[in-house]
Amino acid sequence: MVKKLTRHGNSSALVIDRAILDLLKIDQDTPLEISTDGRRLIVEPLADNPRRKRFEQAMEKTHRRFSKVFKKLAE
Repeated sequence: MVKKLTRHGNSSALVIDRAILDLLKIDQDTPLEISTDGRRLIVEPLADNPRRKRFEQAMEKTHRRFSKVFKKLAE
């Protein structure tokens, strides 16, 4: 399948056909991870990764605990 980018404001958008969305079991509310290998654009549903969840929880806890310190360091 060959696609072209579509203008969307000051950006470009790639329209994904319904058949592909259904095949991947994703919709407009599915968080997607976008990466590249240097030649290809890789778009995949964000996996419900327990390790990632623990990391995000640790980051939130650290931010709550040390946000004032981080702010002072940034100044």
